[in-house]
Amino acid sequence: MSVIDKLTVKDLAVVESAEIQFGPGLNVVTGETGAGKSVLVGAINLLCGGRADHSVIRRGAEQSAVMAEISLQESVVANIAPILEDAGIDPCEDGILILRRTISPNGSGRCLVNNCPSTVQTMRRIGEMLVDMHGPHDNQSLFNPLFQLEALDSFGHCHEQRGKFAAIWREKRDLVRQREELAGEGDAAERELDLLKYQIREIAEAELSPDTDGDALVSEHAEAANVGSLLELGNGVIQMLTDAEGSVVELLADITRHLDEMQRHGSAEATEWISEARSASIQLNELSQSISSSLSRIDASPERMQWLEDRMTLVQKLKRKYGATVGEILAFYEKSKVRATELESRGRIIGELDSQIAAAENRLAAEAKRLTEQRAAASGKLAKAVSRQLADLGLPNAALDIAVSPAKTDSETGRDSVEFGFAPNPGESMLPLRSIASSGEISRVMLALKTVLAEHDKIPVLVFDEIDANIGGEIANNVGAKLSEASGSHQIICITHLPQVAAWGLSHFVVTKQVEGGRTQTRIRSVAETDRIDEIARMLGGADLTSVTVEHARELLKHAVQR
Repeated sequence: MSVIDKLTVKDLAVVESAEIQFGPGLNVVTGETGAGKSVLVGAINLLCGGRADHSVIRRGAEQSAVMAEISLQESVVANIAPILEDAGIDPCEDGILILRRTISPNGSGRCLVNNCPSTVQTMRRIGEMLVDMHGPHDNQSLFNPLFQLEALDSFGHCHEQRGKFAAIWREKRDLVRQREELAGEGDAAERELDLLKYQIREIAEAELSPDTDGDALVSEHAEAANVGSLLELGNGVIQMLTDAEGSVVELLADITRHLDEMQRHGSAEATEWISEARSASIQLNELSQSISSSLSRIDASPERMQWLEDRMTLVQKLKRKYGATVGEILAFYEKSKVRATELESRGRIIGELDSQIAAAENRLAAEAKRLTEQRAAASGKLAKAVSRQLADLGLPNAALDIAVSPAKTDSETGRDSVEFGFAPNPGESMLPLRSIASSGEISRVMLALKTVLAEHDKIPVLVFDEIDANIGGEIANNVGAKLSEASGSHQIICITHLPQVAAWGLSHFVVTKQVEGGRTQTRIRSVAETDRIDEIARMLGGADLTSVTVEHARELLKHAVQR
């Protein structure tokens, strides 16, 4: 069983510091009104991604902090592993999940999961799989058609079939959306196609090439524009190197002759120097030829110059319209051709989509029929099971009815509408559950439903905050028995004012409030044996314990243990 092992609360509302070691099964929390019992529920809610309000920070504290250590069974670890992986959070070591959250006065705070930074959204996703919370106001969720549908599907094990329906439903929805987009374009599509054809033609006629219409075009234009200066400077270099009298090459020839004389006069190093001089002469001749060849290739004719200017103007025009570079223009060209093809074949694509939508609808109808049949088969069984539980909770003649009817519109949950009906007394008409006026009846229907669903509910931890309001006497004892029964497969944390319910707890925690140094302090402690008897006696008869109330408390505990 997955359980919250430890809950730590610091500077939250009236609680300065508390650490609660919860146990498996039924954990009951008691204490006088206003002592701060619901702070524990608030702390768990925060760790499950609930809304944070800086007003809950204890006065004078810099921040509030809550933390929980949760032991998870293998199946639950497997279920939340994808959530942790998606969020980049470390996996649970030895099946232990650690949740931490802080709240600061400026509205900021931190979320940590397994000591890794997290988001409130990730905490909420994890919390939805681990904890189901119910308070006096949460009973109103019974009136929600979606809650009723979820309850029926959990009991009837309909989620696998519902998943099949949902997958096809999403597939059909996407196909319909594609068709609507294409069909809805109409004249706008024709206008877009005309524009695309013009753009495609304009780029195609330009016959662009990244090799010739990029930097090379700019370079050639620069050469042609400065041809006079380039020829003058280049020819001057050629003259100095090789052509003029007294050129560098002639000087090197004289140098070589002098080195020859040095060699004949016995210089051992002159041979190497002669080789270097001749090599330099060859390189200078090659340099002169290279410059001459380059100058001869410059086309400075007026025709070529005009062509270059026209080409650069065209390329700049296309860049302003379709992309900053020739590569981007060509990418726009390819993308436009694909889009134009789509628009030109719009009619054919719409026909194909119609066929796909019809096929998806056939499959969807078949899956919807199976889902409806599954729900209809489960509805009667769930209604009878809840009605039996209501008899134990003081409503022996009450009956629950579950109607499965066609929904007005499709949704991912199927094509069914589920309505819980309730008749509290014989001879009365079955009315929608939302018509119930008695909060006591609502609480009992919720508890009966949760008891029945306990074996089917995959959420391991149930938190009840005074769900037993407006109930008393023997019925309260039965409520405790139902909670105890449900705790066989769940960890239950129950805040209660009823001693008959508190007596059923496997673990019992008492919340007390006292004033120290002018500040209200809330203390939370585990009680057992004599202390527990005294607490249940206080719940029975108030602060002044008598032998009668103490004996009554012993009897309640004894009765619960024997059951």
